[in-house]
Amino acid sequence: MQSQSPNEQILFGLEEHLKQEEYCRKTFQRWTEVTRRFLRYLDKRHIAVEVAEPSHISSYLTSELRLFRQRYHRSPYPIRLWRNSHTGGIHMLLRLAQGQWPPAAVPSTSLEAFHRQICEEYASWLRDFRGLAPQSRSDRCAEARRFLVWLGERGNQQNLLAISSTDIDVYMTARAKSQRRISLKGCGTRLRDFLRYLHNCGRVTRDLAAAVICPTLYAFESIPSSLRPEHIQAVLEKTRQDRSRTGLRDYAILMLLSTYGLRAGEVTALQLDDVDWQKEVLRIRHSKTGVQSELPLLVPVGDAILDYLQKGRPQTPERRIFIRARAPYRPFQSGASLYTPIRRRLAAAGVEPAGKRGPHAFRHARAASLLRAAVPVKEIGDILGHRAAASTAAYLKLATEDLRSIALEIPVEVTP
Repeated sequence: MQSQSPNEQILFGLEEHLKQEEYCRKTFQRWTEVTRRFLRYLDKRHIAVEVAEPSHISSYLTSELRLFRQRYHRSPYPIRLWRNSHTGGIHMLLRLAQGQWPPAAVPSTSLEAFHRQICEEYASWLRDFRGLAPQSRSDRCAEARRFLVWLGERGNQQNLLAISSTDIDVYMTARAKSQRRISLKGCGTRLRDFLRYLHNCGRVTRDLAAAVICPTLYAFESIPSSLRPEHIQAVLEKTRQDRSRTGLRDYAILMLLSTYGLRAGEVTALQLDDVDWQKEVLRIRHSKTGVQSELPLLVPVGDAILDYLQKGRPQTPERRIFIRARAPYRPFQSGASLYTPIRRRLAAAGVEPAGKRGPHAFRHARAASLLRAAVPVKEIGDILGHRAAASTAAYLKLATEDLRSIALEIPVEVTP
């Protein structure tokens, strides 16, 4: 039996990967064809696939575009889709061949290398000494990187020692131009944390954390976004009519959000073992508090989950309940991944709430319905997975109708 060439082995590995991930036949054929042509392109230029770079992909696409125009006497339209039909398979091929794609950017200057070093050390400190979650570390490092880039040459190893409160004020003023109050508050909080770190590790001479001035957000200053009961019913009815795999999945997710008021991350984290069908119990890992609670598995919710598992969920070894509807069949990366499908379901049902349109609006609506049912605040907090009563108190603002019922009438004699 003739041994396979290195390129043939890579192509075989790509084909097996596409089959394992259950990509559709059209995608399988297109990506294997494109990658075969790309490998021939590299061979002619004596470039090994293990050392291919983004510039090689750009050159290949330029040559393919030229051939397309020669053959059809026009440009592909839309060109973005044409480009994606090439790069999707090529990027997957290079991930299999090199282990990572796109490759990690190499700092082009000593200043960029210094900034990367600081951010990597800061990330390690946040993980090892602060014990922050990956998303929190990512947010703080992004703000640190943005601040260092804004400093420019003043952000090198020598000049960083001399940054002052004036620099902080100018930076926050620049950030305020494109941020809302609540977003600017978050920027200031993250910047304070980074400045404390710089002082603790001796990279700045003064602790400038106190110099960060950002908006004050008052407790309960705004009313959370909430959906009305008729809105929720309309979304559930419209989604239930969709018997596709995506419809079955989204309906089960909406039932969990509207019935229990779960956080989006708690829904995406649900695993097959978290549903105890015999005891009719649903185990929830609360993403913020880290505790686990058990909720009764109500029949409508259980039926929706079971319907999805039997008729909609792709065949995959993953243990998470909810899986992406398109290959590669993977769990949702985080709770934020639910925002797009939820917004689409709201739009399909003709529901246009005044506030936010994400999964958290269902949580607020559930809290409001419990308040209207005269459920004690402590019990509402237990249901929602709150550790402190103050967290539940924010939802009291949602019971506006109840407040109107006890409002005092203004005497006729009183004039403005």
